[in-house]
Amino acid sequence: MNRRNFLRNTGFVAAGSLFVPAFMKPLEAMALDELSLYKNLVVVQLSGGNDGLNTVVPFGNDIYYQKRKSIAIQPNQVIKLNDMQGLNPNMAALQEIYDQGWMTIINDVGYPNPDRSHFRSMDIWQTGSDSNQFLSTGWIGRYLDSNCQTCKFPYTAIEVDDSLSLALKGQSKKGIALKDPNALFRNTNDPFFKSMIQNDKDHLDEDNLGYLYKTMIETSSSAQYIQNTSKIYQSKATYPATGFSNQLKTVSKFISSGLKTRVYYVSLSGFDTHVNQTNQQGNLLKQYSEGMAAFLKDLKSNNKLEDTLVITFSEFGRRVEQNASNGTDHGTANNMFVFGGRLKKKGIFNAAPNLSDLDTGDLKYQLDFRQVYGTILDKWLDVNNADILNKKFNTLDFI
Repeated sequence: MNRRNFLRNTGFVAAGSLFVPAFMKPLEAMALDELSLYKNLVVVQLSGGNDGLNTVVPFGNDIYYQKRKSIAIQPNQVIKLNDMQGLNPNMAALQEIYDQGWMTIINDVGYPNPDRSHFRSMDIWQTGSDSNQFLSTGWIGRYLDSNCQTCKFPYTAIEVDDSLSLALKGQSKKGIALKDPNALFRNTNDPFFKSMIQNDKDHLDEDNLGYLYKTMIETSSSAQYIQNTSKIYQSKATYPATGFSNQLKTVSKFISSGLKTRVYYVSLSGFDTHVNQTNQQGNLLKQYSEGMAAFLKDLKSNNKLEDTLVITFSEFGRRVEQNASNGTDHGTANNMFVFGGRLKKKGIFNAAPNLSDLDTGDLKYQLDFRQVYGTILDKWLDVNNADILNKKFNTLDFI
């Protein structure tokens, strides 16, 4: 039985229509044969400013050990990738992923005139702005504002969280935030909520309330669709029992169910390691690596890895020299990870950080993070990156 007949025979679509008022029907208009055959993007945010030098360790550079006498990862502990760099030992779960050719490491990613404030630098990364430019829309949000084929649906971009990040907010469109599709479905089918959107539909024409009711209707419509579609697939993969892994498990379920979503957004926080960094960062990197490895293997087993691209970023790296509290302070450039089944350049993409040529103690960036975004927009999401990033950025050859 093909997926289209399966959906009809199980009654998911018919059941979904029972609760949708007539004026909401256009939002539900998605043909069954339009189930997702698209390439998916998963964005992973490491909040707090992850220390890239103790993540991808430059064990072949003596300066690293001179600058970090008590927190450096010793050469015999490093998971060596070449003669210069290797992974933190807490990232052992990613060694198989790397060896399979599903991982690319991009060194020294940043932007001109870097900002060391968590909030400001995160805004810069989420909006794709210059350091002296303040934007109210995110780079993914502006992608939603574009005329991409599926951008009319709020579920084109989903953040697995209770609130929506600036990255997914556009001028006229935005993504949707949810941790649990079942909970969202229950909430939007609450009698009070349903009564409001049915009885107050006239407010759609009022300037002050129109946006609110439009958002409520779109949320209800999306909840119905996500709930019904995500029932199609139940993961048999084993994931670690962590919040981060649960986010990725939800994304895998959505992708494998055929949810017509192009962009997913997840996050892991706690990387602001000013004091006693080693254990704190090590535990977080272990959560990240084990969750990511389970996710990628799950996608591979469902033949979805070829159509999925995963990127990981943090708002900044840390200073090269450790501080007096066995930690590190806010820095500048950092590494990014790219995962997927169709990587063009696998392994380490570019040269290791130059620790002998610093900018007042900080790494100099080799690549602008918007070159990474631009590559994804041009080559993966099939839009002109200049239309989204407000100017043209040269693309890279990792896909």
